[in-house]
Amino acid sequence: MKSSHIRESFISFFESKNHKRVASAPVLPIGDKSLLFTNAGMNQFKPIFLNTQQPTNLRLVNSQKCIRVSGKHNDLEEVGRDGFHHTFFEMLGNWSFGDYYKKEAIQWSWELFTEVWKLDKSKLWVTVFEEDDEAYNIWKDYTDINPERIIKSGAKDNFWEMAETGPCGPCSEIHYYVGKDNNNQKAEMVNHSPEYWELWNLVFIQFNRLKDGTMEDLPKKHVDTGAGLERICSVLQGKDSNYETDLFSATIKDLEKFSGTSYKDFEVTYNVICDHIRMLSFAIADGVIPSNDGRGYVARRVLRRGSKFAMNLEIKEPILFKLVDSVVSTMSSHYPELKEKQKYIEQTILSEEQSFLRTLENGLVQFEKIISGKSGSEIAGKDAFKLYDTYGFPLDLTQLMAEERKMTVDVNGFDFEMKKQKKLAKTGQKFEMNNGDLKWNLETNSNHSIFVGYENESISSKIINHADSEDKLIIVLENTPFYSESGGQIGDSGIIKNDDFLARVNDTQKNGDYILHICKLSKGSIGNELSVECIVDSDKRNSIMANHTATHILHQSLKDVLGSHVNQAGSLVHPEYLRFDITHPNKISSKELDEIELIVNQKIGENITVKTSIKSLEEAKKEGATALFGEKYGDKVRVVKIGKFSKELCGGTHVSSTGKISKFKIKHDKAISSGIRRIHAITSNHVDLYLKEKSDELELLKEAEQKKEEEKQSQSILLNSVDIDSIIKYPIMDFDGIELLFSKVELGDASDLKTLSKRIKNKVRSAIIFLFTEIDNKITISVGISGDLITKSLHAGELVKFLSSELNGGGGGKEDFAMAGIPYIHPEELNLISRQLIKRFLEKKYEDSFK
Repeated sequence: MKSSHIRESFISFFESKNHKRVASAPVLPIGDKSLLFTNAGMNQFKPIFLNTQQPTNLRLVNSQKCIRVSGKHNDLEEVGRDGFHHTFFEMLGNWSFGDYYKKEAIQWSWELFTEVWKLDKSKLWVTVFEEDDEAYNIWKDYTDINPERIIKSGAKDNFWEMAETGPCGPCSEIHYYVGKDNNNQKAEMVNHSPEYWELWNLVFIQFNRLKDGTMEDLPKKHVDTGAGLERICSVLQGKDSNYETDLFSATIKDLEKFSGTSYKDFEVTYNVICDHIRMLSFAIADGVIPSNDGRGYVARRVLRRGSKFAMNLEIKEPILFKLVDSVVSTMSSHYPELKEKQKYIEQTILSEEQSFLRTLENGLVQFEKIISGKSGSEIAGKDAFKLYDTYGFPLDLTQLMAEERKMTVDVNGFDFEMKKQKKLAKTGQKFEMNNGDLKWNLETNSNHSIFVGYENESISSKIINHADSEDKLIIVLENTPFYSESGGQIGDSGIIKNDDFLARVNDTQKNGDYILHICKLSKGSIGNELSVECIVDSDKRNSIMANHTATHILHQSLKDVLGSHVNQAGSLVHPEYLRFDITHPNKISSKELDEIELIVNQKIGENITVKTSIKSLEEAKKEGATALFGEKYGDKVRVVKIGKFSKELCGGTHVSSTGKISKFKIKHDKAISSGIRRIHAITSNHVDLYLKEKSDELELLKEAEQKKEEEKQSQSILLNSVDIDSIIKYPIMDFDGIELLFSKVELGDASDLKTLSKRIKNKVRSAIIFLFTEIDNKITISVGISGDLITKSLHAGELVKFLSSELNGGGGGKEDFAMAGIPYIHPEELNLISRQLIKRFLEKKYEDSFK
């Protein structure tokens, strides 16, 4: 059975049990800052488990894209060493939100395994949490499994939790014996022998673990199951390794073709590369951008690790990007985003590979230097950090290379150096919170707010809960006109008030179905009267709407000018400006920026009506609406249409027609990472202010240039007015036939001393030329030496250093000319002192020449 058929049969089976099929969430978690990546099927449903969001369906089924490369669930180091650890995998899952519970979950899992997929019952084993008698008895009484194959286990194996905090509960795992001797199965080997594969985990979520480690009952009990598609495929396809299934066969075949090597000769290397390219393809398709921090750094680590392993195949050029096509051909029937983003994925990986290969050679040289100077077998954390910081070597890459040399790395030392470098900007951080962290003042059954701000900017509403958080007041309303931060658009601000109090709303955020109004209490306090007036700051909202609609027009204009490969990679819609990140491998030329700006302003000038409608996601996509990177969409979506020019899925607020934007100006664009460019732009009156500032700047620049030209002319006049002939005519001393031309000169700039000295040298056969000038009470001296004296070992730089040190100044120069600045000395005094010092210098030179 092919992997695509296995995936579909799982989903279809649960559809027959009245489950609704839902799409996989992106691997980039939406609205969950506790995770770098989606690492389990239940992540997207966490708000439901915590009762901050109501489910639209009580029974769901899907195949979820998962990445486990960091944090508690980190499989990176194990990848390639065996046949079933992966950084990317698919989790087949079915869910019940307060509907069915353990009995149905257990019965249906057994039915699918033994009746639909026909797995051998004599090879199946089941584990349950040692305190979960309910699950044990259901397995024993409601399935035909041999009771001797039901094993009670401790919390380590049979109590599931997503993270250190959050939903958790007992679980029951189904294992399959893959050993050769069917008669040699032993209960004590389950969870302890590689011959027993865990295929399915049935999690019964009934608790919420708090930060202090205590657990509280959830309002409703839920079921969350997860079965790894890769391992299921191995069993159903009769393979000993996930890498031997059809999920990897096309990639392995392509890697053999591109490298001229064989899988059987480089099994671990192939496994690593084939796993990593799947992870990278899905991560980049969902909007993860390789970078130096956060999830972007994880993606870069995985890419560089894969690139380093490719060198085991004697490959010294980019190759990972060539494998994207095999991932797309294998997976895109179920995950169409791979096909849609294929060129972008390939370009991003190619660019990253090229960048890494450029720095790798120098890094390898540095690595060899480090280990050659070691007497022990451990690489210091400071050295490992230098490889990371200077040459882009992730720690695990250094560990990998060290392992090849039978060495280790001081990880604690590396972490210490990393912490030293990081500057944590604690001030000015955006206010963030979790509902669970707040102590609410009211007991209420309401757990969500209704946004009515598309139609109204001021309404009468009712407070359904409120809480205090340091100096902030958090208010939850029954209905609200305030838009909560989402999709790049910042939250609204305004006022909530009644006769008892007035609170200024500084920000609006969403947490599950709650809309949280982050307020500052201006007067009074919230009393028993909970009816309130809510007024949105309309000026701010109007500016935001103009910038958001302008962002949509800009997006399409960028596609029209730069190409269809352009996709949104991030945005910020602010009342004063808009910021838009796009996927584009090259610098945007001035001509292209002008063309983009012209198109946007043309569409503004056409005053096109902006229409919104609610459609099914499938219908909207069929009509060509643009869905954005990393966004999570429900069954029904809001479509924002700007005539025939633009159509996007968007929940934000917009102007009613493009003419209300008034005008548009791109301030600048820049590269923020490989293949990603950031555009800053402004609209409406901000354009006028910007252009006025630019005009004022140009006027000031013009005045400065004019002043500079006047100074230059004045400087030239002063330089040309110096009487060179008089300086030459009256040398002030003669030492052993060496003439010293000495003079104070009036100049506009000290740098003209060099020009003047050169002019004098052109008129004399042999001389030391000592000049000084006073500008703004600062004195600059200079020495010029003719060519014949240079041959006699006189050096202008040496003489100036001698003079400036004696005169408490500083300077230097070459053999023919040198300058120095010195503290102010009256010119007559400087005349006398300088002559004596020069005479002393020459006498010393003369004495040294006879030693």
